[in-house]
Amino acid sequence: MQQRKIQNEEQTEEESFPGTSDPTIRFSDLTLVLSNDLRSVEAEWRRLESLAKNSLHQGFEWCFAWAQAHQSELVIVQGVVDGRTLFILPLEIIPERRARIARLLGHRFNNVNTGLFDAELAAPDAEELQNFAYGLRHALSDKADLVVLDNIPLVWRGMRHPLAALASIENQNHSFQLPLFPNFEATLAQLNAKSRRKKFRSQSRKIEAIGGYDHFTPTDPAEKHALLEIFFRQKGERLRLFGLPDVFQLPGIQDFFHHLMDVPAKGTDTPLTLHAIRLRGEHDGHIAAIAGLSRKGDHVICQFSSIDETICPEASPGELLFWLMIEQSCREDASVFDFGVGDQPYKRNWCTQETVQYDMLLPLTWKGSVMRPFLIGVTRAKAAVKRNPHLYAMVQRWRSRRCPKASEAPASDAEPPAE
Repeated sequence: MQQRKIQNEEQTEEESFPGTSDPTIRFSDLTLVLSNDLRSVEAEWRRLESLAKNSLHQGFEWCFAWAQAHQSELVIVQGVVDGRTLFILPLEIIPERRARIARLLGHRFNNVNTGLFDAELAAPDAEELQNFAYGLRHALSDKADLVVLDNIPLVWRGMRHPLAALASIENQNHSFQLPLFPNFEATLAQLNAKSRRKKFRSQSRKIEAIGGYDHFTPTDPAEKHALLEIFFRQKGERLRLFGLPDVFQLPGIQDFFHHLMDVPAKGTDTPLTLHAIRLRGEHDGHIAAIAGLSRKGDHVICQFSSIDETICPEASPGELLFWLMIEQSCREDASVFDFGVGDQPYKRNWCTQETVQYDMLLPLTWKGSVMRPFLIGVTRAKAAVKRNPHLYAMVQRWRSRRCPKASEAPASDAEPPAE
């Protein structure tokens, strides 16, 4: 375990005034502590993850499952005062373009990142932030060339991120949310409720005509893992249809999600629960749509979804499943249904909020200083393409050129990976 003081040696301590008691802890009070063992900081980790403002993607179970599946080099960065941990940044070291990048565990499969910060840690001023970056560079320069903290909203759940001033560039992908109310009708009222109810009745009638369906949420371990395997097959076929790479075939990814399936729920909180539309009647047992939801407190995130339209595609099973999951989330007192990153028509049809996310790139060595502008340029190029419908259509046509069936698939259900 390594320790580094964040501030420069020349920095003096702030003057304290007798008779005053201020519970706020400054960044200048922190010492950086590094570890490569998640278990060694589990107690403090679980304390910090319980705070609503901290993303479930930096939760202990999420990060532990990722570490189990990938066995990569870990660096757990803690800010400590008097033996108490005030923040945690769980990083892994990834070789990339002849450099070493320190990224948050889970990286491209995370929908919103915050790190873990204590409520008593005050936002740093400019000098403290500069000293924090200096301390991080001093502590990590022998392990990585560049720290990349991506997909971070500068304001999340009504609170400004402590490191917001370090934002380097707007991420090319935004995320989309629907506020929820205990009354499902009040939730629908934010949208075109009449049109949505009409569509739901039409979808239900079409599926009932071929035998009906169940909204299936498996609890048996064998059923959960079997349904996850069906998702991997469905998603792979869907992505191939669009001529897109199957990100779920990357090393360790399927093991990661299988590990999450084994984590028991704590009340309504869960790192991953599967939902599905399972047909009855002559097509009994056929899985028409699948989605994976995570929940922490009142925040529900859709991590992934897939559809199989070989039977009754006119019923739009993916849309039907979202209706049922959102309705259930309202009953279970969630206040946000988060569709995650990536701009898709079906997300805009459901959501009333769009969250802009940012990337923070902190060079630690000369290699990192060279790589930083390159990565910023790549992000700007992707953003330019995504925000120009003509360019984006051209790129999608180019990517799907080898797949003649791609043009037949409805774009609203495609959900290609966010890049």
